[in-house]
Amino acid sequence: MKFATLPGGGTDGRLVLVSRDLQRAIDAAPIAATLIDALERWEDVAPKLQARYDDLNAGRIADARAFDAAACLAPLPRSPQWCDGSAFLNHGRLMERAFNTPPIPDFATIPVMYQGASDDFLSPTQDVPLPSEADGIDFEGEFGVVVGRVPMGVSATQALEHIRLLVQINDWSLRAFGPREMKTGFGFLQAKPSTSFAPVAITPDELGGNWREGRVQLRLHIEWNGHWFGHPCGSEMNFSFGDLIAHAARTRQLSAGTIIGSGTVSNVSRTAGSACIAERRVIEIIDEGEAKTGFMRFGDRVRMMARDAEGEMPFGIIEQRVVQAGAASAKEEQR
Repeated sequence: MKFATLPGGGTDGRLVLVSRDLQRAIDAAPIAATLIDALERWEDVAPKLQARYDDLNAGRIADARAFDAAACLAPLPRSPQWCDGSAFLNHGRLMERAFNTPPIPDFATIPVMYQGASDDFLSPTQDVPLPSEADGIDFEGEFGVVVGRVPMGVSATQALEHIRLLVQINDWSLRAFGPREMKTGFGFLQAKPSTSFAPVAITPDELGGNWREGRVQLRLHIEWNGHWFGHPCGSEMNFSFGDLIAHAARTRQLSAGTIIGSGTVSNVSRTAGSACIAERRVIEIIDEGEAKTGFMRFGDRVRMMARDAEGEMPFGIIEQRVVQAGAASAKEEQR
């Protein structure tokens, strides 16, 4: 199934089912009014939602309408919890060099994870208001999963059974704050503004063979101001999403609607490019002796889309512009 959230009905928006080709949509009510409602009652509502989704794809719903991805909120405009890992060890090791920090103990065997803000997720086309260009504005392309209720102490294998949805993420970062916050031992706060999501959340079966071993086996294509930046593949996750969920649930249960991120998609091959500016800068330092690529400026745009071998984009597209806080576009002001 494919889901999106439109404005209306309250803070959590209005849930719609989206056709497999992302061309048509239909309200999910009265089965489930919002995505968090559906996740909390998944066992009861999933079969009914699946039947309605099948009817939508078969053309059996007369009042289906055109799907407008630009009108969407984040699939979950807010969630009970947002935890982001660093499952691509290539990226993590490069970042250690970027921040001049000592190697993290057990980095290759225990996932690294921080808890981010989950109260204000950004839509896929929403302007991104930030305080200052001096803060080192950076995008980070990721994949993520949304889980149902997960019991404490679940194994990595068992954890995969609790995945309800897959999502595509832009985990915005302000790099100037990162080094200090990492060295405090308390983790990120100011370095991590609100996170953005592609318009469509999908059940894992929608990916077919591109979902296996707890990994999204798709390339994430990234453009910055209309220029290619990278197309790394999610297959190189060193920790699976099962590993990440089990790590998060080691000493607590996870509520339905909790989102777990993969961390920046990163491949060993330099030909894949990068999914964030910081990684490119580190590679420039390694290869050329200095960083040559600057961070984002106000007015810059970033575009992200996961594509399969046939060119299909199952999550839709994230396309956003960075603006100075207090001078957001009319679209942002009307949100």
